[in-house]
Amino acid sequence: MNIGVLGAGAFGTAMAVALARNGAVTLWARDAAHADDMRKTRSNARRLPGVTLPENVSVTAQISDVTASELLLLAMPMQQMAGFLAPHAFTLRNRMLVACSKGIDLGSGLGPAALIANAIPEATPALLTGPSFAADIARGLPTALTLACASDAAGEAMQARLSTPVLRVYRTTDMIGAELGGALKNVVAIAAGVVIGAGLGDSARAALMTRGFAEMNRFATARGARPDTLMGLSGLGDLVLTCTSAQSRNFRYGQALGANTEFDASTTVEGVATSKAVSKLAVAAGIDMPITSMVAALVEQKIAVDEAIISLLSRPLKQE
Repeated sequence: MNIGVLGAGAFGTAMAVALARNGAVTLWARDAAHADDMRKTRSNARRLPGVTLPENVSVTAQISDVTASELLLLAMPMQQMAGFLAPHAFTLRNRMLVACSKGIDLGSGLGPAALIANAIPEATPALLTGPSFAADIARGLPTALTLACASDAAGEAMQARLSTPVLRVYRTTDMIGAELGGALKNVVAIAAGVVIGAGLGDSARAALMTRGFAEMNRFATARGARPDTLMGLSGLGDLVLTCTSAQSRNFRYGQALGANTEFDASTTVEGVATSKAVSKLAVAAGIDMPITSMVAALVEQKIAVDEAIISLLSRPLKQE
């Protein structure tokens, strides 16, 4: 099965490198100059320094070079996906489209796989998610991911092509649970970063993660997710990784908020938009989401860090 990767950021490049173990991969970069530089240097110094592209990874800026593949990974920021899908819907029909984004689209309130299904009904949508950092995948370090696809047969075919000896892919048909686990953990990771940045310590972070996980379950199950999905790689597994490692952009962003220090504005932080989207959805559905609401208020500068902390600590004591 031919495979193409749409998006030459860190994760897209890492997946191209990892999947080259199984056969040829075509990697598409939006910017022609970036693609040309990657072809010449056999590296992506801009997004994933120190990693060499295998010979069987072809880099292109021509989307037609990639869309001939039957299986395509969409490795692009969540808030850019709708804008990408609309003009390419005809070209991408009848393909297996695997979203590698984690978040909720601000415009539609949809997750990445649902966004694909809505934009291209003729495609087979899927989602690749779970605890993973691009640098680890590219270096060939052992990583386990969840592949969510409503079709068992299509999921099996994709699982076989996307697995390598060190990249283990597990299947689920719970698209909602996998989408929301990956999206919501980014919001909790921002909050965990705030806790550490503000100097509240690891015990406070553990408590925040525990209550954040309860919040994730409350929202996801209300929207039709299976609780066991949230207990797996796409929920708890990803939450633990993202809340405890400085490799996480969401955690680093929260840490900068908590410490009142600068953060690189050019870095994509998916949890920012997701906190806003989920906060609105939760209010409309009457779901209690104090941590998400706090993060949304912080990123929109409606509340200061000190006020946010006091607000969370002042919540009524109740049975766990």
